[in-house]
Amino acid sequence: MTDALTLTGTPALGAVATELLEGFRFDDGEGFPPSYRRLVGRAGFCRLFGLWLVYPPARDGFADGWQHRAAHLTDRFRATYEDGQTEGFDWMVEPDGDWTVARRLVVFAFSENGDALLWDPSTRRDGELAVWCSTGLDGLTLLGPSLPLALPRLRALSEPFAARAVADVECLVPARVG
Repeated sequence: MTDALTLTGTPALGAVATELLEGFRFDDGEGFPPSYRRLVGRAGFCRLFGLWLVYPPARDGFADGWQHRAAHLTDRFRATYEDGQTEGFDWMVEPDGDWTVARRLVVFAFSENGDALLWDPSTRRDGELAVWCSTGLDGLTLLGPSLPLALPRLRALSEPFAARAVADVECLVPARVG
């Protein structure tokens, strides 16, 4: 289904660290989900449904890559949820999550309004990982068992941005650092 998404712009594929895209391994010894690899291989750095900034692994000299921005956002997400658990804010894991799930989640995209798209690396099925959304880092909603199956719910969550977007996927030019 990620192949069926409409695309606009020119993919900056030269900025994607393809060796990391293919070689990265989660704790289960498996790599990025095939649907994410296809999306990044087609669009590179991109905005999904007019809202979600997708972070691919970046070559040295480029900002906002998986290993930099997404790793920082994952740390921020986990610290926020750890504080929430300490404070007894059980509503933070509603409607679909729990504290154990929150500790496992890994950010792969972030919205321009502070919401996170996350994978649960413990849920691998046919190479794919379950996709979760954390709205304002204050709730956990399971969108689907894989990115392709989560896309219809993600599109609906992305309104009105998705309706105004020129295409499902907008290729972006990554910033250079240094």
